Formats: sequence, C-alpha cells, structure tokens
Amino acid sequence: MLGDGQAEQLRQAGLDYYNHNLDTAPEFYGQIITTRTYQDRLDTLDRVRQVGLKVCSGGIVGMGETRRQRAGLVVQLANLDPYPESVPINNLVQVEGTPLAGTAALDPFEFVRTIAVARITMPRAMVRLSAGREEMPESLQALCFLAGANSMFYGDRLLTTGNPQADKDRALLDRLGMRCSTEDGLAPAHAN
Repeated sequence: MLGDGQAEQLRQAGLDYYNHNLDTAPEFYGQIITTRTYQDRLDTLDRVRQVGLKVCSGGIVGMGETRRQRAGLVVQLANLDPYPESVPINNLVQVEGTPLAGTAALDPFEFVRTIAVARITMPRAMVRLSAGREEMPESLQALCFLAGANSMFYGDRLLTTGNPQADKDRALLDRLGMRCSTEDGLAPAHAN
C-alpha cells in the first residue's frame, strides 16, 4: 500500500513499474483478505498512475472462487484507466498450514480460460504466467501461451514459491518455438 507522496518518491528514485495485485474480484475479496479493503488497493494503483509509473497488477485464481468471480477480477483490471501494462495470472500454490491448503484445485482449462479472457480484454498488456507454474505440466503452459499468455516470470523464486528451473523453461520455450526477450515478453523464435 502506498500513502500520499510515496509513489512520487519511488518514481524520483528511478522506479518504472510498481507491482500491486488486486488478488481477486471485489465480491470475493473479503473472504480472502481482511487486512485492507479493495478500495485501498485501487487507491494505491491510482497513486502509482498519477505519478506516471507503469502498473503490474493481476491476481490469484484457484482460491475457491467461481468462474464469475474470476471474470470479475479480469473485468476490474481491464476497466482500470489505463489497464495494467503487465498482468500476472497466478495459480494458487497450496502451502500446508495456511487457510487455503486443501482448497479444491482449479480445473486446468479454467486457468487457460482466465488467460484467454485477460488477453482478449487487455490486448496490449503483457499477460504473464506467474506463481503455480512449477506444478503445471508443460502441456498446460503451452495451452496458456496459445490462449494468449505472452510472458512468464522466469528465475529462481517468486515471493514465497519456486519457479521451474531456468534450463527447464528454456527447453520448453525451445520446444514451443519461442524465445526470451526481457523487453517484449515471449516471441516466436523466428521473430527479431
């Protein structure tokens, strides 16, 4: 969360992107988060935009929400003015001992649908595969790219969970005929 003046300080220090996920749809939010309101999150994103920073904002799916609630998250993101430049879609990684451990796993095709809807509603955004990729088979990741994901978080770790090994990611991208680009997300291997 950012208070008054903090976004400006970050911009002056050289920050260009600010990550602040909405996490889920407004109507499901209170069942997941009680430490701040949905409006607090929207206010932070507004402060970030007001000082000219780019926005990385997405959410987590597979927390027990309905399809309508997943769509509600994407609607919220797509209706930000402008919508985020970067939209990470996280698949819940269940951690033993946490409140969401034991939640029914999201059907893989529902995850792919979420990616597709994000791509359709935010055509210029970098739709990113994020947390949960380590548990995803390569075939599911490939479907996500075909459905419109054009980027993924790459490297050793996210905040609390691991990512697939870099060499495994490179092998998958090679098999899919894609290449890495830190600037533009993923592109067909033949693209410049």
